[in-house]
Amino acid sequence: MSTTSVTTNPAELSAAARSRQRARAARDTRTGLLFALPWLIGFTVFFAYPVLASLYYSLCSFDAIRPPRFIGLANFQRLFFEDDLFWKSLGNTVYMVAFGLPVGLIASLAIALLLHQKLKGIALYRTVFYLPSITPVVATSILWLWLLNPEMGLINLGLAKLGIEGPAWLTDPAWAKPALILMALWGAGGGMVIYLAALQDIPESLYEAASLDGARGPTALFRITLPMLTPVILFNLIMGLIGTFQYFTQAYVMTAGGPQDSTTFYALHLFNKAFLDFQMGYASAMAWVLFVITLGFALVVFKTSARWVYYSGEER
Repeated sequence: MSTTSVTTNPAELSAAARSRQRARAARDTRTGLLFALPWLIGFTVFFAYPVLASLYYSLCSFDAIRPPRFIGLANFQRLFFEDDLFWKSLGNTVYMVAFGLPVGLIASLAIALLLHQKLKGIALYRTVFYLPSITPVVATSILWLWLLNPEMGLINLGLAKLGIEGPAWLTDPAWAKPALILMALWGAGGGMVIYLAALQDIPESLYEAASLDGARGPTALFRITLPMLTPVILFNLIMGLIGTFQYFTQAYVMTAGGPQDSTTFYALHLFNKAFLDFQMGYASAMAWVLFVITLGFALVVFKTSARWVYYSGEER
């Protein structure tokens, strides 16, 4: 009786193992894609496609009713050389960035410093200052329409008690944008909360060491607090920059761009072109110009941030 010995080729075993590994990797990939599929569909439908479509429409004459007609860079040429309101609206928006944004950043930081004190009932004060920032913008705008009324608004009535004649606010081109900046201080609580969180993250040991060296009050503020807050200031600056370049709702509800186009901001002008004049192609071109401008400002801020932003543990 003969005995047959079965031998297995090592190369065959290695090939079979690689085949199993490839099958397992393919299965894991399919499973991962299935889990990511809802996000991928949402990203494609609600972000990627609209962005690419707007880029194409910016090169077309398109009214959202008839099919788009390719016209090349004609929309951009008209935007820069024929639309006077483009430059007016851009100037109004830059005004808000140059004056409204710094005022908002400083106000929210000042409120945060005041509410960082260890006082009885401080949580109530923090809540009171934060609540306006979560009030719907439309409701806030209607409220401030009454407050800024030149004849019976509470602000002008208060100024009259002090013997000061209040301005016409939203009906005066010289005062319309400052009035909107004043109203923006109402929502300073949003930035205040972020500053408060950052303030509570600053080690007390830094203040104790500075106190031993005689650094208190303003010295500690400018030598410890503000440098440690610079990353948060950078974050609020970038977010405020993006939000201010898209300033829309308050002007739309309160002034509709008036008086004399003094509050026709870029986003409002874009909205009017798209949904009142149905010039979707032209509005798409405006949107891409706004994107490039906002990106340019943000890149400048990031480029210069290395000079003034301090990160804990970073060597100088």
